[in-house]
Amino acid sequence: MKLRKKSDGVLGVVAMASIVALSLSGCTRDSGGQGGGSGSSPGITDSSITLGITTPLSGATAGPGTCTVAGVTAYFGALNAAGGVKFGDGKTRTVNIKTYDDGYDPQKSLANFQQMVSDNVFAATAGLGTPTNRAFREAAISQKVPQVLVMTGDPLFSDRKQSAWQLGFVPIYQNEGAAFGKLLAASKDQHKVAILSQNDDYGKGYVQGFKDAIKGASNISVVGEQTYEATDTSVDAQLTQLASSGADVVFNAMSITPLAIASLQKAQQIGWKPSWFLPSNTSSPTAILEPGRATAYPGIYSVSFAKAPQSPTFAKDPDVVKFLADLKQYGKYPDMPAFPHCMWSYMVGATLEQAFKNMNAPTRDSFMTSLRNIKGLQAPLMLSGTSVDTTVDGQPAVSSVLVQKYNGKGYATVENFG
Repeated sequence: MKLRKKSDGVLGVVAMASIVALSLSGCTRDSGGQGGGSGSSPGITDSSITLGITTPLSGATAGPGTCTVAGVTAYFGALNAAGGVKFGDGKTRTVNIKTYDDGYDPQKSLANFQQMVSDNVFAATAGLGTPTNRAFREAAISQKVPQVLVMTGDPLFSDRKQSAWQLGFVPIYQNEGAAFGKLLAASKDQHKVAILSQNDDYGKGYVQGFKDAIKGASNISVVGEQTYEATDTSVDAQLTQLASSGADVVFNAMSITPLAIASLQKAQQIGWKPSWFLPSNTSSPTAILEPGRATAYPGIYSVSFAKAPQSPTFAKDPDVVKFLADLKQYGKYPDMPAFPHCMWSYMVGATLEQAFKNMNAPTRDSFMTSLRNIKGLQAPLMLSGTSVDTTVDGQPAVSSVLVQKYNGKGYATVENFG
């Protein structure tokens, strides 16, 4: 996929706090985006609601960051074009979206949140990244601004006591790591595992989930562990050290796209060809596995809860067909998505719509109450066996995942390792 800078769409936004307003229904926006009355929260009127997204639209994580905007924009663009969303208070509203580029920089994301407050945004949503979402979490709590369905697996965002105004969307890191650990532990063969992880809550969460799942498994031994910083530009030294361990499996808890590609390439260069586990956000077939020449390895595993449009299995799936059409027309994203974040954020749109439908007042309190009472929602693009459930404290909107193996084109769900 080639990222394009466009002047007429969301994908053209690359400057910090530059704003794109989406109103595709032909309805006129309310001036200033103020509340519709003394009983309304900022950012919602009788005819519209305004959401904000701070996410990386430039830099190394611009690919997945751009997807977090495109999917939500596509979902609500289609609804706006059909007349809008009927809320629980009986009013039909269009959904406007303002986007802000943080370049995966926590300081910029905090500044963007402050700008959102000035711009009278009702809620922040869908933004990518643990450090960037953490940067304004406390400010959002103190000002009682919802920061919801964000793209981070940090469990803090789903702890109702500590984060009353937050909710994560994607499975927590521990759940992903545990899913692969369980699969590996169930194997009848002996395996030596090398762990490479990001030295922050992201990497630690994946490793914790994996280690908890293999605890007591006599066929699994961890023979090497290395970490790296999210700001590092190379992990060659770590890979060389891990290769000397003789591991036949690499558990790679990595969030940086260029480093994920370089890791796959480097291991081949030094003649080391283990099986790999990659997190869901850095396992894209086209953006990571193809340039990383992943077919050289005996197996590349990841986890998913979304149908992959690239997979022949889902080429004619009604959800996928509609998603791709909406993404092109309303998300200004003409290419086949290279990152799962495009699908995830489309599901975020569906989850928000469900919350809006059950809001009985135009307030943030009513919104949070409604959002936290969604159960069994089969959002578009969700794989069978997964669903949206926001009712479990400590868990994000999506907590279930399926382990999948790369087949050279896309992924297929597997029940056994090997």
